[in-house]
Amino acid sequence: MGWGIVTAKSDPSGKGRRSAFEALAAPGRRRRAWAWVTLRLAKRQLARAPRWGAFSLYGRVLAVNLIMLTLLASGMLYLDRYERGLVDTELQALTAQGELFSAGLGEGAVLQDYGEVPVLVPSLAQGMMQRAFEPTQIRARLFRSDGELIADSRILAAEDGGIESEPLAPPDTGGSSWSGFHIGADAFNNALDEFLTFWRRHAHYEIYQERLWQRASDYREVDSALRGINSRAVRIDPDHREGKLILSVAVPVRRYKLILGAVMLSVGSASVEHEVQVVRRDIVRLFAAALIMTVLMSIYLASTIARPVRRLARAAYEVRHGNGRKVLIPNFSRRHDEIGELSVALGDMTQALWRRMDAIEHFAADVAHEIKNPMSSLRSAVETAARVQDPAIQRKLMAVIHDDVQRLDRLISDISDASRLDAEMSRLEREPVDLASMLGTLAEVQQATRSQDAPIVTFHANDASLKVGGKESRLVQVFQNLIGNAVSFSPPKGLIAITARRDRQEIEVIIDDDGPGIPDGKFEAIFDRFYSERPAQEKFGTHSGLGLSISRQIVEAHHGAIRAENRLDGAGRVVGARFIVRLPALLP
Repeated sequence: MGWGIVTAKSDPSGKGRRSAFEALAAPGRRRRAWAWVTLRLAKRQLARAPRWGAFSLYGRVLAVNLIMLTLLASGMLYLDRYERGLVDTELQALTAQGELFSAGLGEGAVLQDYGEVPVLVPSLAQGMMQRAFEPTQIRARLFRSDGELIADSRILAAEDGGIESEPLAPPDTGGSSWSGFHIGADAFNNALDEFLTFWRRHAHYEIYQERLWQRASDYREVDSALRGINSRAVRIDPDHREGKLILSVAVPVRRYKLILGAVMLSVGSASVEHEVQVVRRDIVRLFAAALIMTVLMSIYLASTIARPVRRLARAAYEVRHGNGRKVLIPNFSRRHDEIGELSVALGDMTQALWRRMDAIEHFAADVAHEIKNPMSSLRSAVETAARVQDPAIQRKLMAVIHDDVQRLDRLISDISDASRLDAEMSRLEREPVDLASMLGTLAEVQQATRSQDAPIVTFHANDASLKVGGKESRLVQVFQNLIGNAVSFSPPKGLIAITARRDRQEIEVIIDDDGPGIPDGKFEAIFDRFYSERPAQEKFGTHSGLGLSISRQIVEAHHGAIRAENRLDGAGRVVGARFIVRLPALLP
């Protein structure tokens, strides 16, 4: 698949096709062709992949979850309070050991003759320190009351002075078969420790400094101990030999109530840091596991939202710019959530849109057909009148032209009203309408304006308050059309009975007449646009055939229904027509 193949398709002789495959057979061009194919496939996959933009649903869901998880993890990693608790515990243990050792020094390292002042013996104190603290990581130093250092557990006694000892690191016990694993684990732990070091804040501690010739004044806790007060201090070790901190306590050495010196115990924070580091490592591991689960759950959650929404958006776009009715709106109603409701609503909206477009197309076709008839009659009458010289015939033709113009005017007025009705009903603002009062007024007006032989209109309601929600002017138009039809079909002095009653949550209005009834099979056709089934004595063209169609449209816009049927007597004969209108009752 390459540029040569495209050229070969346009070559009917086939030579271009052979040359194209021969070109692809060359090693260099073959590699370029495969690279081009791979690039196209990668672009296609990327186009199908979820969009991870900053403003996409995927990105937003993942960002919100990760931000909350990161804030939680960062707060847990900052374990200063836990570390301070461990440091306090270590200092309390050192203080207890210092008090015990100080009491021992006061009894076993003091020389006192009868009547003389007791003094500390450095050699005795040195031996006691080495025996007491050699198995531990604690360093003990003894200062006389004058501030001079006279014993140190890290100094080994020798004839030519002292030798300072340092604790050795524990030996490596890792087996050779697991050496690669241990190296990798150590490298990971070291990298993790370096990362976690960022969360450790020791800037508020002073730096530990040790002079060659130490005195009590170098350590404020020793000064306090020489004044008889147990004291402690935490300092930063610049060499990090036994941890990043040095914890020290100083306890006075007493003989009875006489302060002979101060013993200073110090230890590195390696054990404390190890405990804190273990907790931090466990938190990081839990955070990593929670991070993976959060990412996976975020992707799942965003997929269940973003992918259906994207499919719905693509379907809506194709409906607008694509293949029209061939596009199927995805149905997610089984989800039973907001996405499912959105898909159902979008599908219903699309179907309503197509029905609206079908109605517009049919309405335009019907309008063109209905207008063409009077226009044809009008054109024929005008052309004939131009050729006829007889005044009587011209007067007849002018009467025909006048009737056709009136018919066109009436037809155009009804069409204009029907075309505005749809838009008006779509933005209908409902208000309470009292049907009993409205129908009673219509019946009274009809009775007041009727001629001597016109039908009689009566009204009866089983409830004084029959209220519905809607637009009163349009409901008046519905019942005026129905009463007008009943009057035109009823015989002279016939009876038109209007009955209104409440039926559970609906209000039913029944209009009965004594006319010839509705032809069989036309109970639905009479509501079609431009359908006309008028009495024989009525002048042609008086009605446009839109009255009942407009009435049904208004009633359905008010969430009601209208239907027609014939009235029958006991013998099954038709004695009139009946129109039934049902509208939702307005709850009090």
